[in-house]
Amino acid sequence: MKSKKAIQLPFAWIFASLVGAFILFLAIYISIKVIDTGNNGVDLKTGTEIGIILNPLETSLTDGQKTSFSLPVETRIYISCSEKNTFGLQNIQISQMSFKKWTDTNSRVSFENKYIFSRNYSEGKTFYLFSKPLEMPFKVADLFYLTSSKEKYCFIDAPENIKEELESLGQENIATKNCSAQSINICFSLKDNCDIGVDYAGKVVVKKLDRLYFEGDALMYAAIFSDKSLYDCQLKRLMQRIEQLSGLYRDKASLVSKEDCNSNLDLVALAGLARNFENQGDLVAINMLAEEIKQNNEIADCRLW
Repeated sequence: MKSKKAIQLPFAWIFASLVGAFILFLAIYISIKVIDTGNNGVDLKTGTEIGIILNPLETSLTDGQKTSFSLPVETRIYISCSEKNTFGLQNIQISQMSFKKWTDTNSRVSFENKYIFSRNYSEGKTFYLFSKPLEMPFKVADLFYLTSSKEKYCFIDAPENIKEELESLGQENIATKNCSAQSINICFSLKDNCDIGVDYAGKVVVKKLDRLYFEGDALMYAAIFSDKSLYDCQLKRLMQRIEQLSGLYRDKASLVSKEDCNSNLDLVALAGLARNFENQGDLVAINMLAEEIKQNNEIADCRLW
């Protein structure tokens, strides 16, 4: 007959092994959670810093600005937007390579006064930004175009003004000649090897089955560099801003009229069109009225902007 000691010894070892395994599992689990929390904090911080980088690019000048920034690890920058609130929201979400996998975070930073256009996400370590102001008829906002150094763009047969503007940027991933075989080809004339087609006179950018209509060069670049869903969302946000700015300039017009200084600008109609904006097709009517208001403002007794 076996003694109780013989039975207790293996049981003690089994119990100790189970406790040890549980402690090890708990330690690994806590470590992973701590790392994930740290990654989440880094992702949020990076998103906020990108928003800060945009500030110097916002200018009252008609010319655009450019900059670039680099991150220490491979990064994916997700750009999205929401039409909620008065001006809608610009959302930036970051995922970075950590331990050979992408961090998974639902955290994002949001801005009411930023308008970034890009692909669903841009991936790399070095990123480029350039901006161009949208005027309709007054300055509405600066539009930002975000690309990665991994994304090469080739503008083929672009109009001279577009070609000169792009060459003056000196942005390494944008070319108008001597393009690499890996480039995304943007053609302003009929070509067989085009990834994106631009009908500059017809004011439409064609991407596979999508047709993105634009008014002015600022929105043309937006259509080229962004996905359709983001483009549509940002357009609605910009219309929300036009509506609010129209109200402010209307109030200013009322003030100056008391000094016998009339402007006679149909800002009420502009605000109404912006408020009722539904899709890209409404851009034509809004731009036509904006051009009329712009011309009238230039010859008014008191210019409002």
